[in-house]
Amino acid sequence: MKSFYLTTAIDYVNGSPHLGHAYEKVLADVIARSRRMMGDDVYFLTGTDEHGQKIQQSARAKGVPTQQFVDDVAAEFVALTKLLNLSNNDFIRTTEPRHKQVVRDILQQLFGKGEIYRAEYQGFYSTRQEQFLQEKDRLPDGRWPEIFGEVTEITEANYFFKLRSYQQWLIDYVTAHEDFVFPAHRRKSLLEFLSEPLNDLCISRPKERLEWGIPLPFDENYVTYVWFDALLNYYSAVIEKGRWPADYNIIGKDILIPAHGIYWPIMLHACGLPPPKTLLVHGWWSINGDKMSKSTGNFIDPVAFCQDWKVDSLRYFLIREMTVGADSDFSMEQFLVRYNSELANNLGNLVNRTINMTTRFAGGVVPAAGPAEDAERELQQLWTQTRDEVFRLNAGLQFHLGLERTMAFVTATNAYIEKRAPWKLAKDTSPAGQALLHTSLATMAEALRLAVTLLWPVMPTVADKVRGGLAQAPLARWDGELEWGIRLAGAKLQPVEILFPKPATEKKG
Repeated sequence: MKSFYLTTAIDYVNGSPHLGHAYEKVLADVIARSRRMMGDDVYFLTGTDEHGQKIQQSARAKGVPTQQFVDDVAAEFVALTKLLNLSNNDFIRTTEPRHKQVVRDILQQLFGKGEIYRAEYQGFYSTRQEQFLQEKDRLPDGRWPEIFGEVTEITEANYFFKLRSYQQWLIDYVTAHEDFVFPAHRRKSLLEFLSEPLNDLCISRPKERLEWGIPLPFDENYVTYVWFDALLNYYSAVIEKGRWPADYNIIGKDILIPAHGIYWPIMLHACGLPPPKTLLVHGWWSINGDKMSKSTGNFIDPVAFCQDWKVDSLRYFLIREMTVGADSDFSMEQFLVRYNSELANNLGNLVNRTINMTTRFAGGVVPAAGPAEDAERELQQLWTQTRDEVFRLNAGLQFHLGLERTMAFVTATNAYIEKRAPWKLAKDTSPAGQALLHTSLATMAEALRLAVTLLWPVMPTVADKVRGGLAQAPLARWDGELEWGIRLAGAKLQPVEILFPKPATEKKG
């Protein structure tokens, strides 16, 4: 078995989960489930980032101890993993002892090698971004971009990591490894950023200003800069499992530069460790064409959404609608288009027709198929073409197109039913008519089995329910499951609940 390790970014517990968090986790889960189905030994990590000045301030504003604050918000993210039916192997919190010890060990190692030094800093600091700024960060008119929030000028002694000395190594590495950043235009942006000189990275904050962090092992009067702490979770979670490096670090485009694209690989290299094989960088979701904002109400709460719509419907839409690496827009209008046309009226319709017609015309038992004629051969050939194309597309992270091709096969199966019209064949009592009826029912059932088997990584609950209706066991591997065959002959079908109920009128608003 091939070892495969992937991570999401860890979520900052300064606010509740939103649609972007849900998408990243579902994307990672689809990849993890697909790789397991292909036989890989997959380890899937997600978690929460729980240190830093913003969290300390939020806890104080709420009037609760900081640990209680992070415990409460982290619980929301743990609950989200359950709600979204994620198959993660681990959930790491950066306040856990197992993580803190690794951070301190690496800090001590780098300090001992002379990679960290103490110096006085005078300059500008963004509390919102928890980072020191340079003059080049200003807008042309001298103002600071809104993303930095309040910026103050400070003078203080701190510890610095020799980031600058590794700049040329990183340029050479990114240039030589085309698959280090996906998609390619993000890699280009990273190299463009690296064309300007880097500054050494301030990796400490004095305790008199920030208490909520991991103390430096060589100076307990300071805590670790939140990024230097948080990035190490991907390694601290698997250090004892021998899983490093990660095959995929899945992150949003906002944290590629500088954190994951510069700090992270240089930190690892300075420790004698390899970088992750690929930084898979996804885009952002807008809502109804505008920036997502909780304060303005332009916001999708994934928890509330899944209470109205089953989680597999959300999982399907997120993967179907967004091209990996690009931005996308969420609107209820577009969700309902996908939900009705692709899920309810196409896949759901095929499930209902297959089980109902087999029940009516064959006592609920899938009959043995007779010799295939042109219509059956065409559908079987389309299946082989669809399966192979979906695997090729998914290997290139084009999951949205893989779903499109799979649904096209479902559409073709429904068209096959219209062509064969089992309700008419049932009236033909001749041996030839009955043989063709049996062949059509067997073909419908096998096509449905294959389609939901291919859809399983995206909609595991729906797929397993349909397979249960077809008297098939839950899936573990794709091996032997994606070949057109006769395994359903003699299977006693069972009713399946309505998988995609028609939306209530009030849900359309």
